Amino acid sequence: MKALRIIGAPSDLGQERRGVDMGPSAIRYAGLKEKLESLGYSVEDLGNIQVPTPEMHPVTNHKLKYFDEVKRVSQDLFETVRDAMTDGHIPIILGGDHSISIGSVAAVAAVKPEFGLIWFDAHGDMNTEESTPSGNIHGMPLAVCLGHGHPELVSMAGFAPKVQPQRVVLVGARSVDALEAEIIRKSGIKVFTMAEIDRLGMATVMEEAIRIAGSGNGGIHLSLDLDALDPMFVPGVGTPVNGGVTYREGHLAMEMLAASGQLCSVDVVEVNPILDIQNRTGKMAVELTESLFGKTVL
Repeated sequence: MKALRIIGAPSDLGQERRGVDMGPSAIRYAGLKEKLESLGYSVEDLGNIQVPTPEMHPVTNHKLKYFDEVKRVSQDLFETVRDAMTDGHIPIILGGDHSISIGSVAAVAAVKPEFGLIWFDAHGDMNTEESTPSGNIHGMPLAVCLGHGHPELVSMAGFAPKVQPQRVVLVGARSVDALEAEIIRKSGIKVFTMAEIDRLGMATVMEEAIRIAGSGNGGIHLSLDLDALDPMFVPGVGTPVNGGVTYREGHLAMEMLAASGQLCSVDVVEVNPILDIQNRTGKMAVELTESLFGKTVL
C-alpha cells in the first residue's frame, strides 16, 4: 500500500490578499484524507507547520515582502517534506500561497536530485527582486527553484539550482509580467500557454510535459496552483485570471500524470476560502488530487 503524508503550510506571507492561510483547512474540510483512503492509500495528516502572522511583522523590503518570515517557513517546510520522503511517503503539501514551493521543491531536490517539475499555473512565478512589480514572493518561487533570485532563498538547503530547466514545464500560463516574460524566455524551461493548450489539446500538452519532466529518474513533482483553472470552476483563488483550464482539462491532466506512474510529490496551493463560494475551490482541489492519485470513472 502506498503511503501518503499530508502537510499543511498555511502561509499568506507571499501575497497581499488575506485568507489563503485557511486553504489547508478548506481542503481538509472537503474530505481530502478520507477520499484518498477510499482509493486504497495509507494517509497520515501531520497537521500544519507553524507560520508567522503577517500583521505581527513589519515589511522591511518592499521588493521582497516578509522575506525573513518566508525564508523561515520555507526552511521548516523543507525539513518536514524531506523527512516525509525519506520515510517513504509521497508528500501532499497544502498551501497557503505559492511561495511555499520554495521549501517543498528544495526537499524533493534533496531526496531525488534527478526529478522533474510540472508547474500548473496561470502565472509564470518567475519574477525576481529586480523584475517584480509587487514585491510579493508568491510570484517568485519557480525562479528561485531554477537558481534566480535572492541568494538566501536560492541557496536554501545548501545547493542551487534545485531543478534543471530542461526538466521543467509550465502549463496553463496566461498572465505574465513584462520583465518576467524575458526571464522566462531566457530560462530554458518549456512553457505551454493557454493558447497552446487550446491549439494542441490538453492530452498532447500533458504527454509532452510528462516526457520532459520525467526525463530524469527522480520522478515528477507537481506544483498545482488552483488559479490555473478558469475562475468559473475555482472562484476562491487570490489572483484569478479568465480563460483558464476547464474542469475536464484539469482532470485529464491529473489522470495522465497518475497513469505515468512518475508522481513523487505535489503542492496544492492558492485556495482562498474567503473569496470562495460554498468551498467550491476546496472541493475542486480534492477532486483534482483524487484524479492525481488514480481515481477514474471505471
